[in-house]
Order: sequence, then structure tokens, then C-alpha cells
Amino acid sequence: MPTELNIMVTESITIANLKCQGCENSITKELLSIPGVENVSVNHESDSVTVMHDAQVLRDMLTSRLYKLGYPEATEKNGLLLQLKSYASCMIGRLGWHPVFSIIRGGLL
Repeated sequence: MPTELNIMVTESITIANLKCQGCENSITKELLSIPGVENVSVNHESDSVTVMHDAQVLRDMLTSRLYKLGYPEATEKNGLLLQLKSYASCMIGRLGWHPVFSIIRGGLL
């Protein structure tokens, strides 16, 4: 009976708006919620996110989720709306989950 190999991939992404441990917490929690993501390491001093995931997870899935949180790739345009979203995500990471924060992250801001 053939077995399927679970190939793990490591992606490093440089992002904008990464400010503190709160940002790191929000990003880690969000990316770990993606099926197939095994490990997330965020470093606000180097503005980097390193993600270990299976081959089913595409880089676009990761960058899209980061963008929605307000942390675009450093190569993308970093407008005011994304900066505001990143502050909301940072606050969530510092204070923990709250219903108002889920509305903000859900797209009302």
C-alpha cells in the first residue's frame, strides 16, 4: 500500500507594519489557524515571518491572510488602511480576543 509523503516547506516573508509582541501574537494565532501550517515564527525586530507548512499551503494563502491583518509584504503598497488594520491586530494580540476586535478584523475598518 503506497504511503503519501508529507513534504514540509519553510517560507520566509518580510512584512510591513510589524511593531511589537502584540503583532507577533496576532500573526502567529492567525497563521496557525490555516490547515497545514505547523509552525510560525515572527520577529518584529527583523520584520519577518517564517512559516513551516505542508505542500498544500500556498504562499499566496499566507500573504493574503497577513494582508487582511494589516501586514502586507514589504514589497506591497502600505496604505493608511493597512496601517490602521495592523494597529487593530496589534491591540488584539496584546489584549486577547474581544468581540469588537473581531468586527474590526472582519472588514468593517
